[in-house]
Amino acid sequence: MILVISMFRGSSFHTIDAKGRIIIPARFRDLIRDGDQPGVMVSKMDHGLVAYTLEGWQKIEKKILSLAEKSENMRRFRRVFIGGAFECICDKQDRILIPPTLRDYAGFDSKIVLVGVLDHFEIWSKASWEKENADLEKDLRKEEVRNEIAKLGL
Repeated sequence: MILVISMFRGSSFHTIDAKGRIIIPARFRDLIRDGDQPGVMVSKMDHGLVAYTLEGWQKIEKKILSLAEKSENMRRFRRVFIGGAFECICDKQDRILIPPTLRDYAGFDSKIVLVGVLDHFEIWSKASWEKENADLEKDLRKEEVRNEIAKLGL
């Protein structure tokens, strides 16, 4: 018997309207609707945004709380990552509203990219996504990066 786990996969290009709303692709929407309330928690990371199902976000918060380490770096991370998070509930048109502070952080204009990353999805400005891809292409020339990827059997 093969167990199929639902995960966020693939990428798609979208627009964000003047009010900051984006349409969630159907393949992501189905995962988001699995919970009690159709929505995601969105926070900032790596000059883009990360979006987790509400259930997935609760797991992250529990992990963060359970960490015994109270280093300055962890306190700062918690402050920015958790403090900068917003609950974004799907409306009747299957859109979520990205708050202005997150749009500013990610440098959104009208063109964005949604990228499935297994347990969450990311939202990038198209320009930042293209730069991320170009940077990875450069990094793939480095032996240490190729060796790390080879551990996956790829």
